Amino acid sequence: MTSELERPPLQADERTALIGWLDLQRQILRWKCEGLSDEAAHRPAIPTSPVMTMAGLISHMRWTEHMWLEVLFLGGDEKQNPSFDESREDADWHTDGRPLAELLAEYEAQCARSNEIVAAASPDAIGRHPGFRSGSANLRWMLIHLVEETGRHAGHADIVRELLDGTKGYY
Repeated sequence: MTSELERPPLQADERTALIGWLDLQRQILRWKCEGLSDEAAHRPAIPTSPVMTMAGLISHMRWTEHMWLEVLFLGGDEKQNPSFDESREDADWHTDGRPLAELLAEYEAQCARSNEIVAAASPDAIGRHPGFRSGSANLRWMLIHLVEETGRHAGHADIVRELLDGTKGYY
């Protein structure tokens, strides 16, 4: 597994640096899915974590982006997001067997939407969702959290991919 991914510029303004690091972690997640069959993408690699699949990771990250930027930052309706479904544990990780290509396309579209939201707002802008404490964070805080969460799950994807088929790679 080889990659041509690059880090953001060493001399960048705040927005460029934050989105650059977030985009890099997003690209790593997609890269770790390259060449996987749907069967492999839905196969749990860790017996005690049945939703920890490559497909589940992609689904979770799609809904994580939606939650932080469309719901908590913009004040959107949380009912559209399975992350808020208290009737099913880890609902945003469940893919119901949907093809990996479809999940990746939805993740890509969500990332593009997230970048549009960020481009239109100041890093100092405060989230608008009154129902959640995290909704009162500013956009800068939310972006740093998304970099952290996406990076953490990119690390999970690295391990899951190696467990699935032995494929390793670091950019």
